[in-house]
Amino acid sequence: MARYLAGRLAGLVLILFLICLFTYLIFFKLSPDPALMICGKTCTPDRVSQIRDALGINEPFLTQFWHFVTGIVAGRDYGSGNDLVHCAAPCLGYSFQTSQPVTGMIIERLPATATLAVGAAALWLLVGIAAGLLSAVKEGTWWDKVAMNLTLGGASVPNFVLALALQYLLVVKLKLLPFPSAVAFSDNPGLWFDSYLMPWIVLATGAACLYARLTRANVIDTLAENFMRTARSKGLSPLLTMRRHALRPALTPVVTIFGMDFASLLGGALITESVYGLNGVGKLAADSIEKNDQPVIMAVTLLAAFLVVMGNVVVDLLYTALDPRVRIR
Repeated sequence: MARYLAGRLAGLVLILFLICLFTYLIFFKLSPDPALMICGKTCTPDRVSQIRDALGINEPFLTQFWHFVTGIVAGRDYGSGNDLVHCAAPCLGYSFQTSQPVTGMIIERLPATATLAVGAAALWLLVGIAAGLLSAVKEGTWWDKVAMNLTLGGASVPNFVLALALQYLLVVKLKLLPFPSAVAFSDNPGLWFDSYLMPWIVLATGAACLYARLTRANVIDTLAENFMRTARSKGLSPLLTMRRHALRPALTPVVTIFGMDFASLLGGALITESVYGLNGVGKLAADSIEKNDQPVIMAVTLLAAFLVVMGNVVVDLLYTALDPRVRIR
């Protein structure tokens, strides 16, 4: 187990380093003039020169990249003299358009994104796995056919279409819910739940449909295995057979996809946050793309990549708990 963890952590560090190198290469080496792009649409020549000096763009590329990587670990300074700005670790860059460290901007937006991700993930897991399991048990019945057709339709609807449709129906016409806003749970739990319910439904609908179809297929395949016939021949109850012998190995592929989906969602739900005006990481990325604030775009990209890689490591460790056939050596 210790050797496995050490190997996975070493691979994690290598992958993250390569992601940092690739991302930095795109934004700073392949860009025609990184300082001009970072400065924004309205910028003076003096400001561009100041940014060049602060970033050390005139230095060799490997030196620039080394300063960026060490800034993530130990922090770094931008500029000199009266223009000196310190960016504390983990320093993911500095936005010269807003005059703020990018890390602080992301941390400020993370609570809204985390609330969206956790709520939507819980909803799509609950609905998707339950619907898929019931369809597998009732394979070929009217319930199975109706449920699978509904999931196919639900997975085909784009998020922004569903978001606007629910907003018109639940907020404008029926007035059942308020317009979504990033309300803190401690301020008003009831308003917090009402504000996030519609975004949760939007984010969970497509994923729940896909998880239902995946769970159904995996459970049907597992029920046909030899060990399931042995469990039934021992006289175990159908519920115990399903819970102990069928569901756990059938959920292994679901856990794999969930790790990727949840980690990606923590990196920002750009479309949903933009439609509902929720100030999360996704909305920050959308605003930064519109303003061409490249340090923020690069930092959100690195955050999303880091979360996906970490999600894969956690999923690998969960395999042994779900499927006894998997062993870590």
